[in-house]
This record gives sequence, structure tokens and C-alpha cells, in this order.
Amino acid sequence: MTAPSPPLLRPCPTCGTPASVARDNPDRPFCSARCRTRDLMSWLDEDYRIPGPPVDPEAIAPTTSRDED
Repeated sequence: MTAPSPPLLRPCPTCGTPASVARDNPDRPFCSARCRTRDLMSWLDEDYRIPGPPVDPEAIAPTTSRDED
């Protein structure tokens, strides 16, 4: 009979601590809920950005006009 293999560990993307990538880790690929939340907050604070060409804000802004009475 063979012994069960040890869990596969990878560095946490936030802090670098070894984290299990097994399906039973609810925070994978992070080591904890705290690191998962820190990563989410970095995205929300726009610390992370996906590269691409600059976008003109007026090209995406709604062009509604209001009549002033």
C-alpha cells in the first residue's frame, strides 16, 4: 500500500507563504482569507492594472445633456 502524497504547495501570491492548492483549501491560491482580501483590495484600489493602450475618458463617458431651466 502506498502512502498518501503530501499536499501540493505553492507560494501565496500576496505574502509568499506556502499555500495548499488542493480543492479543500477555500482560499486557494492564497494561504488565508486575509491574503485573499488584500489581493481583492489591491484590484479595487487599482494597484494592479491590465496593460493596454490608453483610453480617452470622454470616449467611455455617457454623453447625456441636461437642459437647464
